[in-house]
Amino acid sequence: MAAFALIPLGYVIVYAASLGGQEMWDLLVRPRMGELLWNTSRLVIGGCLLSLVLGVGCAWIVERTDVPARNLWHVLAAAPLAIPAFVNSYGWSSLTPDVEGYTGALVIVTLSYFPLVYLPTAAMLRGLDPAMEEVARSLGFGPGWTFVRVVLPQLRPAMIGGALLVGLHMLSEFGALQMLRFPTFTTAIYDQYKSSFNSAGANVIAAVLVLCCLLLLMADLRLRANRRLARVGSGAKRDVVPVRLGARRIPVLLLLVGLSAASLGVPIYSLVHWLVVGSSTAFPVGEILAAAGTSIGLGLAAAVITVLIALPVAWLSVRHRTRISTSIERSAYTANALPGIVVALALVTVSIRYVPGIYQTYLLLIAAYAIMFLPRALVSVRSAAEQSPPVYEDVAHGLGVGRIATARRVTLPLIAPGIGAGCALVFLAVTTELTATLLLSPIGTTTLATEFWTSSSSVAYGAAAPYALLMVLISLPATYLLARRPALGAGA
Repeated sequence: MAAFALIPLGYVIVYAASLGGQEMWDLLVRPRMGELLWNTSRLVIGGCLLSLVLGVGCAWIVERTDVPARNLWHVLAAAPLAIPAFVNSYGWSSLTPDVEGYTGALVIVTLSYFPLVYLPTAAMLRGLDPAMEEVARSLGFGPGWTFVRVVLPQLRPAMIGGALLVGLHMLSEFGALQMLRFPTFTTAIYDQYKSSFNSAGANVIAAVLVLCCLLLLMADLRLRANRRLARVGSGAKRDVVPVRLGARRIPVLLLLVGLSAASLGVPIYSLVHWLVVGSSTAFPVGEILAAAGTSIGLGLAAAVITVLIALPVAWLSVRHRTRISTSIERSAYTANALPGIVVALALVTVSIRYVPGIYQTYLLLIAAYAIMFLPRALVSVRSAAEQSPPVYEDVAHGLGVGRIATARRVTLPLIAPGIGAGCALVFLAVTTELTATLLLSPIGTTTLATEFWTSSSSVAYGAAAPYALLMVLISLPATYLLARRPALGAGA
């Protein structure tokens, strides 16, 4: 499985090496490379920090305060996952060009991805034993210090895992940044391939992206440490006394309203606006339904296969922590830092040379999805496995239950929330994936994302709007599932 996930990395290394040392060095030290590194670095760092602020802040407000309509705000905070980043960028950029550049890219892309931090953080807040906070307060700690000294350390897996996913998505984001005209390594790779198919120069840039990914993984490993958060007992089953906002209620509500308006209101308004006033607006029902059916089918198949791949990797990394198991887990993340176009071309090259029978088939396309979105499933399943007490498995073994039966009757039910969350997250990613689908889908295959991109690239905003709206509608059930069921959130 690790070798499968590392196929794109091997492709990048081989093609980058074909340049030769001097030519590779000349390409790396260009001023343009420094500009791309600066843009990519500040986008990733800024996006992770802003996502942590928004995600943790919203989670604490929704789960630990007496803010009115908490269930509504919980759903609205998770709902941006149903709107792809390139659709969000389309919504903003089609209304005003002022969002182009770094600030617009940072804010708009973060608005699309901060739920990846919010959902697991909110779920962990729901599952924390309130006794620890009560003890801290009895020792004289105020609400602020209790949150910093007691609550935040327990939220570490959710925060770090969510921020890692945000950072990896920032590294590989293409459609949104292309619309917002903010150049990064990913957009530069696309330009290189556009001018020279299978360009070795583009693979050098991709290799730098992999190095950036490795830095993220090293930071994640260092911050995660080896703390075990599972407990044997379930703790005192009682509700946490919510923090009373008092005079701060109105400002907090205004912040929540503003966040929902920016992340949901603007793109939805833009889509409806172009549906109504767009001169190119059309509703080819047959084409729309065919694209929707293909998107749903690919999403379901890829979700199941990706989670099946993630299960043994997550279990090994949690139950048998060694350098080898850690290396296997880390290898699963590398392809997520590569743009879909690089992953797709790697699989094209490998399939043509070694297994030509799967070229231009759905099998190859689903393989690309599994490689790209394995981290989404892995983070979800791993978080659930970390909170699953290993003593239950020991008890089952002590009662004479075999390993396979223990996995079926004990382990899988305990981590089922993480499995469900991983399936939902992968489904959301696949139904809105663009670049790999453009290159790998069999001839004549259309999805909602590819049809939307074709229309929006030619500035036919009205024609693109129906596909974007249907993408949002298809993504809503999975998003609602993540937001509605506390157990699923805990796994995420």
